[in-house]
Amino acid sequence: MPGIDTAQLLLFDDQSAASPQSSSLSAPQGVTWNLWHGCTKFSEGCRNCYVFRRDRKIGVDSRNIYKTRSFALPVLRNRAGEYKYPAGTLFAACFSSDFLHPQCDLWREEAWAMMRSRRDCRFLFLTKRIERFMDCLPADWGAGWDHVAVGATCETQEIADFRLPIFKDCPIRHKIIIHEPLLSAMDVSAFLDHTIEEVVAGGESGPNARPCRWEWFTALRDQCVRAGVPFTFKQTGAVFVKDGKTYRIPRRLQHSQARRAGL
Repeated sequence: MPGIDTAQLLLFDDQSAASPQSSSLSAPQGVTWNLWHGCTKFSEGCRNCYVFRRDRKIGVDSRNIYKTRSFALPVLRNRAGEYKYPAGTLFAACFSSDFLHPQCDLWREEAWAMMRSRRDCRFLFLTKRIERFMDCLPADWGAGWDHVAVGATCETQEIADFRLPIFKDCPIRHKIIIHEPLLSAMDVSAFLDHTIEEVVAGGESGPNARPCRWEWFTALRDQCVRAGVPFTFKQTGAVFVKDGKTYRIPRRLQHSQARRAGL
């Protein structure tokens, strides 16, 4: 293919410096809590959604949103009556949907109740619908719950300019900005301060992935360094452009190549 370096799959060899692992709520090993499944495409980053791609392979319509068998995961108990998941567990919620999706409004209060009852654990959810946040809160949220982190996803500059002012005003104790999939150059420096605990960026995966460029990541890293905000380059994506070359990165290498980049 013209412009594609198909022979060289590795951007960064084993000698490249690996970036340190973040200690924030977005990074530790935890438990995926997909309490409901399915979504509706909402913005540009949804075009090649991995949930739709996986569901399509098994003949499932991802637009049909339903509660899963894992709905009560954080409060499950073993035969001794103890919680199945111990104190300190990180529950990463709704990675096959959106926690703030309007079709899930009837279930969310029960989800908040489970989080409330497990203040000994930590919870994280990401959303492309941050404009709904204030309408979806429990009555006792106040200035935020200290064991809950929220990530606002912004795929392009236009989307960031809309979502991040809203996100900045939301009462959330732990805020993370997510640029996945990163689809354009971004300047989010106006929103980076002590209230943002981390910025996470990654390219788009899948057979129809749109290209992601090295300089987009370095620019975001530089903005974070200037603001004193931790930055994580999470994955290269499937199509990565660096130094005038376009690389197709196999799925199995997209995370490790990002770690070796040294950002």
